[in-house]
Amino acid sequence: MKELPTDDPLFGKGRVRIDGRKLHPAYLVEVKKPSESKGPYDYYKIRATIPAEQAFRPLNEGGCSLVK
Repeated sequence: MKELPTDDPLFGKGRVRIDGRKLHPAYLVEVKKPSESKGPYDYYKIRATIPAEQAFRPLNEGGCSLVK
């Protein structure tokens, strides 16, 4: 499983690292004003996308016994 890329509807494309953590981009969002919303469930504006490598703790800082 760790060798296959992942793609799920909530978090999008990613991968599972050797320590079992799923890495995926993180998003900084802002809630829209009601006047900006164009339909049902149109609540957020994506302000920034943080790459997976920056969004999660580095592998060498995790202390996972599976990595040693």
